[in-house]
This record gives sequence, structure tokens and C-alpha cells, in this order.
Amino acid sequence: MKKICVYLSMVAVVAAMSSCASTKNLAQVSDLGGEWNIIEINGTAVVPAPGQSFPYVAFETNTGRVYGNSGCNRLMGSFDTNAKPGELALGQVGSTRMMCPDMTLEKNVLSALSQVKKYTKLADGQLALCGKSLKRPILVLKPRKPDVSVTDLGGRWKITQAGGEAIPDGMEKQPFLELNVAEKKVHGNAGCNVINGAFVTDENNASAISFPNLISTMMACPDMEVEGRVTKALSEVKTFARLAEGGIGFYNAAGELILVLVKE
Repeated sequence: MKKICVYLSMVAVVAAMSSCASTKNLAQVSDLGGEWNIIEINGTAVVPAPGQSFPYVAFETNTGRVYGNSGCNRLMGSFDTNAKPGELALGQVGSTRMMCPDMTLEKNVLSALSQVKKYTKLADGQLALCGKSLKRPILVLKPRKPDVSVTDLGGRWKITQAGGEAIPDGMEKQPFLELNVAEKKVHGNAGCNVINGAFVTDENNASAISFPNLISTMMACPDMEVEGRVTKALSEVKTFARLAEGGIGFYNAAGELILVLVKE
């Protein structure tokens, strides 16, 4: 009988730790900030397929922006930063539309996110996202360590894709970017003209980067189409990530891949 009582007590403790109803673990909006791996959905542990990483979700507490990856596609949306502590008001969450061999995990992630109403802190720095019932968490999140950092962007990179289209090899002036991480400066060529300027990062979002106010020379070339795509993409860049096939991908605010860089 003692063994049964001890077991039931342990279950009660675990349930209390995982409950969104607990006032002891009441979280603030600031606790949401950053990128989080999704490690559990409706009580079932997430097991990524070989060669894949955990789906993840990120919250920018200064802008109310939500982004991440649901297992195949990049997701994006918003949340109310002025909601009461412990309440999570997510807006419509959208995603890109790639097809992957198995979409089951992605469907489960998106379905779970659509049910989230509250959040709370768990042990070991984890977060629980819960629904109205305040019972078992719908999602359990663990802090995510980005697989690429701003430091990794240093050096010279060949631009192989811009605006969703591949850039042909053998151009007279092959587009490239060279990033000086220490000084946060960028130099390169868009396909015709030389570009220079600075890049901006965000200490609250390790994946954020943008290229405001780039300047370029004003030469005219026979074909300016590639340059137009490169400069437009650079003006829209908001985040970056390592690509599965190698290289670095730059994404716009909608989570669309708009630039691909390969180390020279």
C-alpha cells in the first residue's frame, strides 16, 4: 500500500508542475521571448526524423511577431504582447507551402498552436502552452540553440539564389556578399554594381538580421535583372538560418526564402 501511495504522490507532483493552472508558475510576457524547440505535443514526445531538427516557435516580445518551423514549412504570425500574464492571444498563424514526405508532424504542430490560450513556466527553463482546460499542456517548449549565429556569417559568400530564382554561374560580375561581423559592415556586388553598408542584428533574436540603407555605385549593365532581384531581396531580409543542403538562407518577414548564400 505504501508503494502505491508514493507513486500517486509522484504523479500528483508531476501533474502540478505541468499544469497551466498553477499560480506559482505564472509567467510574464518576457518569459516567452526567444526561440523554443517543440519537444512535446498533447503528451507525446516529438521525435524528429533522421537528419531533421525539432520544430520550433519563436516569440519577439518587443514586436509581437511569431515565427518558426512546423516540421516542414516556416510559420509566421503574431501575438498580443499586452495580454494578461499567463494568457497567450495568438493571431492567425500562417506558413509557407512546401510539401515534405511526411506532413503529420506539421499538421499536429499547427493544430496544437491553434488551440493555445495560456502559458506557464515549467522546470528546467521549459514552457508549457495550454488551452482553456488548464490540464495537460498542449505543447511543451525547450529553449532552442540556433544552429547558426551571426558570428558564422563572417567572410565572403556567393549569392546563388535571389527572389526564388537561381543565379547563373559564369556572370561577368558574380553576385556576392562579404560580411565583417566585428564592425557589422557589408560589402559586395549585386551583379553589376558594388554595394556597401551595414547590417543590423537584435540581441533578443539570435536569428534576426537586416540590411538598411545599403548604397551602391550607379553603373548601367546590359542586363540588370539579376541585380534587381538581389537588391530587392536584401531590402526585405529579416532573419537567417542554416539550410539543410548547406549554405545560409535569408528570409523576409513572411518567412519566405529570398536569398541563398554559399561560402566561397
